[in-house]
Amino acid sequence: MTGAQRRSQLIGIGRGLFALRGLDGTTIEEISAAAGVSKPVIYEHFGSKEGLYTQVVDYEFRILLGAINDALSEEAKPRVLVERAALALLSYIEDRTDGFRILMRDAPPTQPEGAFSTLLSHVTARVEHILADEFARRGFTAADGAMYAQMLVGMVAMTGQWWLDSRTPDKRDVAAHLVNLAWNGLTGLQKDPELRSEN
Repeated sequence: MTGAQRRSQLIGIGRGLFALRGLDGTTIEEISAAAGVSKPVIYEHFGSKEGLYTQVVDYEFRILLGAINDALSEEAKPRVLVERAALALLSYIEDRTDGFRILMRDAPPTQPEGAFSTLLSHVTARVEHILADEFARRGFTAADGAMYAQMLVGMVAMTGQWWLDSRTPDKRDVAAHLVNLAWNGLTGLQKDPELRSEN
């Protein structure tokens, strides 16, 4: 293997083991055995088990943040952007379950506040900016908009954590119900919500 291929292999193996056992529950010996390499090879590429863990977290963080940024970057009405962001998170959970478990679990040494918390802060800032005109049109202050952006992102993130293990209903139904609650509120809930971005 080339050096880049070996790094990629170790990141993949590390991701699976870290998702299963966490940082503290995974040993460097388990990683080296699963990769079929000696421990010094891991040290050569990452410096330590924590170095490998940090690389795994950074890699997953970039993938998820990129997916959500892509969902929020196209021109669309705010409701459709919320739908796209919810679907982006649920699709990431579906496609990269191990990565999501890692982002939810241990904070890497480089992000003591936690990778998922950092990610949510980035997303909240984007949502706040996107919804600013809608909030202003309805007479809300910037501080109100910041608070509602936190609520909206928190609701989607907590639902994603729940859906990680249940996987039912389908992610499109989950996203439709999330946006139904966020957009219509409890008094305006529709019985059978649909995603407008798919019509």
